[in-house]
Amino acid sequence: MSDLPVLDAEEQRVLGSLLEKQVTVPASYPLSLNALRTACNQTSSREPVTDYDEQAVERVGRRLKDRGLLRIVWSATGRRTLKYHQALDEVLDLADDERALLTVLLLRGPQAPGELRTRTDRLHEFADRGVVEQVLRRMAERGLVRELPRRGGERDARWRHLLGEPPAEGAPTAPSAPAVDRDSVLAAGAEARDERVRASYDAVATAYADSLLTELAGLPFETWLLGRVAEHARATGGPVVEVGCGPGHVTAHLAAAGVDATGLDLSPGMVAEARRRFPGGRYEVGDLRRLMRPTTAEGWAAVLGWYSLIHLAASELPAAVAALARPLLPGGWLVLAMHAGAEVAHHDSWFDAEIDLDFVYHEPADVVPLVEEAGLIDVEWYRRGALAHRGETSERLYVVARKPI
Repeated sequence: MSDLPVLDAEEQRVLGSLLEKQVTVPASYPLSLNALRTACNQTSSREPVTDYDEQAVERVGRRLKDRGLLRIVWSATGRRTLKYHQALDEVLDLADDERALLTVLLLRGPQAPGELRTRTDRLHEFADRGVVEQVLRRMAERGLVRELPRRGGERDARWRHLLGEPPAEGAPTAPSAPAVDRDSVLAAGAEARDERVRASYDAVATAYADSLLTELAGLPFETWLLGRVAEHARATGGPVVEVGCGPGHVTAHLAAAGVDATGLDLSPGMVAEARRRFPGGRYEVGDLRRLMRPTTAEGWAAVLGWYSLIHLAASELPAAVAALARPLLPGGWLVLAMHAGAEVAHHDSWFDAEIDLDFVYHEPADVVPLVEEAGLIDVEWYRRGALAHRGETSERLYVVARKPI
């Protein structure tokens, strides 16, 4: 194939990530700059693992745009945001099966046909490794790939793409990073995910409330932290909102401590439980990503995201954190609680009900920078071990930060 584009390692990673996400999360594609950075740096399906910053990804995007291999467009809906769309498949006139193989070769370097068949399962279905070999030989005739000499001890020869030199063998990777794609929850789109979350919590609302209503009595760290929030709110005289309030017990705990507290939740079933069990409280159905200022004040003295970001993809966290920080009063606190770790845990049953729910775990190193990027200061965070006597299986992360005065 004449005039084949030659890509450096960064360009290969950016285009490979866009090719992958266009198929696996089409509802979120084209990708924002932050989502593209997350896709490039994810620890699953990438060799080597990278740590690009947004400036590096933006520079690569401009280079590729100038070469006609990428388009930068405005989002079609919502807030005007620049989005990145690959054009490599158009330039190379790739069939779907060729596209899938090239995507994985760009992201993971030389691989054998059996590996390629396994690793393309979300991109294209190959009947067997023989079909993969047929497509590779077709691509080789077009000058896109080449078979490498078999190395000692190898059963199968590996294949590499010819769009530039792949990363050197043995290139350093992030130390023992677990394989996790925190954007996989968006495979069917954000709206479909939201509906699964809403339906799942509606299905377990009563049993969930029965189980958690008195949990704070056995959680001394959480009680201490909520006590600090209550003290801060009383000192400022401002209202507090808990987004993702569930059955309302945390909001009610703050109200009992003399705080003007409101609960907000995506699930109508959970809000109904909160109103039934705490009839004197204020509980509303709402989306934390659209949090407004209170009607009685210029802002919130504190916003609690108490296990309310745990169903969001990594690429959604920056906007969500910014949405929670925006309506804070000067000096107001943002308090986040979530599962700590590198995992996307799927549950299809909970409290004896059938559900379809993914829990996304996040590391402090992923969350704290987002809080700082939202303009908050004095950031402190705590990681608590799992409490075996409560049946917990995950560590917990708590982040507290202040809006500048």
